[in-house]
Amino acid sequence: MPISPSSAHTRTGRAQQGSPIDTDGPRASLYSPDFAADPHGAYREMRKRYGSLVPVDLAPGVPATLVIGYYTAVRIFNDQEHFPADPRIWQQDIPAECPVLPMMQWRPNALRNAGNEHIRYRQTNTAGLDRVDQYRLHDTVAEVATPLINAFCEAGAADLVREYAFPLAFAVLNAMLGCPADIAQQAATGMAAIFEGIDADRGNKMLTGALLELTQLKRAEPGDDITTRMVQHPAGLSDTEMVHQLATLYGAGIEPQQNLILNTLLLILTDERFADDVLGGSLSTRDALDEVLFTNPPMANFCISFPRQPILIDDLWLPAHQPVLISMAACNTDPEISVDQHSGNRSHLSWGAGPHSCPASSMAYLIAQDAIDQLLDALPEITLAVSPSELTWRPGPFHRALTHLPVVFPKSPPLPET
Repeated sequence: MPISPSSAHTRTGRAQQGSPIDTDGPRASLYSPDFAADPHGAYREMRKRYGSLVPVDLAPGVPATLVIGYYTAVRIFNDQEHFPADPRIWQQDIPAECPVLPMMQWRPNALRNAGNEHIRYRQTNTAGLDRVDQYRLHDTVAEVATPLINAFCEAGAADLVREYAFPLAFAVLNAMLGCPADIAQQAATGMAAIFEGIDADRGNKMLTGALLELTQLKRAEPGDDITTRMVQHPAGLSDTEMVHQLATLYGAGIEPQQNLILNTLLLILTDERFADDVLGGSLSTRDALDEVLFTNPPMANFCISFPRQPILIDDLWLPAHQPVLISMAACNTDPEISVDQHSGNRSHLSWGAGPHSCPASSMAYLIAQDAIDQLLDALPEITLAVSPSELTWRPGPFHRALTHLPVVFPKSPPLPET
């Protein structure tokens, strides 16, 4: 990955002229296969040459600043006044076919607003999420996991991306939202196109249509689900506003959830500390989840803000209205925080921080932990079917996502289904 040494960050204490956006040299590509193959090697090179703020490209011709310093990230997370999440001025110059636009463009939701509008949307979201029965959610994960495991347990082999993690995250989220299967499938197809950046505009339209149908269904036929509680919230969100709240939940509840499950399973299956201890009982699945959230988080680079005005950070001027991304993966492994023990440690930034922190982190933990435990309890002798070096990662600036996770295990009889 080419990085220009001529634009390297200096530590002289003087404010530099220019910014990461305006660097004369090539910017680091976050969308390349090389970056996906070895992001931590790229972060180390970035840190050596630039310090905490790095010039990157999110897509061809889409520059941004990537924050890889932990304390710099915490400062930005907690300064909505100077780092709001509103991209409307930035996106005026972005072509409609830009592959990252659907993930970054303004929407009437909590993720892309600040101030009173952010509060209004976030309150509606948290009202829907806070009343999820976590005991019932535990049962839902088991009810979804069992038939998925039964579909491959007698074969002795499976791809856990296609056959387990994705369909589980998909089905559990739809159960929480009260979303019928036909609407859910349309939403999933659209969301996949958005995350992949392939035909993203069409995917955006598919997702919007599905979520409008779900909103109108819950207005007509309320249920005990997140969508109904949001529709009935005193904030009185319109159909359009509801569509965008639900799109945020789909974005957070499927792709990152499946990546958290898969990245944790990969750790358990390849790291002797966890492979021996989790299955042996001295470490918990939760410990493995904490390790992954520090070192291999499902959303590696996200939490995007757009400075209102040029602002001096760490001796560099960040330009107004240009994207600033937090690299949770790089910040969590910043040598300045020197975190050696991850078990039970919650100081990582993988759920975000400040006013935009993830309101569903406890549910994400529960779903991932239960999904992993269900699989390992059913198939305790499961192992990787290939060498770890043969695994590949999907390119993309935001996620940390395996292409496949092939496993083998002794053929086992189906589990009893309730």
